[in-house]
Amino acid sequence: MTGLTTLSGTAAPLDQANIDTDQIIPKQFLTGVTRAGYGKHLFHDWRYLDLHEQDPNPEFALNKAEYQGASVLLSRENFGCGSSREHAPWALADFGFKCIIATSFADIFYGNCINNQLLPITLSSEQMDSLFNLVHEDATIEFHIDLPAQKVMAGSEEFHFDIAEHHKQNMIKGLDAIGQTLEFDASIKAFENKRSAWL
Repeated sequence: MTGLTTLSGTAAPLDQANIDTDQIIPKQFLTGVTRAGYGKHLFHDWRYLDLHEQDPNPEFALNKAEYQGASVLLSRENFGCGSSREHAPWALADFGFKCIIATSFADIFYGNCINNQLLPITLSSEQMDSLFNLVHEDATIEFHIDLPAQKVMAGSEEFHFDIAEHHKQNMIKGLDAIGQTLEFDASIKAFENKRSAWL
């Protein structure tokens, strides 16, 4: 996977709390084991007025013209709660999002995001209010995210975010959990070679 250090792009606002993984990618679309093709079903029940995805809901934020092409998604607390399906970050990434900024995330979803190079950023409710206001006032405003410096910048706003160092390095290097382990391949082999053969 390609690593991420900086990101610039517009943002789409999804001003709602407790968005679960069944809303992000409903269960009936979990038909494959590859990461591609899920973006068209992202937020299916909210994006469409029909079962066959022929009639987009004009009131849903991601269907509005001003938010097309956004690479950052803004949301509220407990984003990604519900089941542990990894298809949720697959769908978000396949749709074009590279970063989600929210008040908080469900733990398993957060880890799945890191493993799939979808940057989850946690900010306070007040900071999220400011970002939502910026986007509602000007949908074209550019967000600039600097992962090494742990900063989100948009308009006159600049916020620092926390991220565990190993998550940060995995994002920068483009590693999932397996890739992180393989960085210690030489040490693992050296340890194994010291063990008695009967072990």
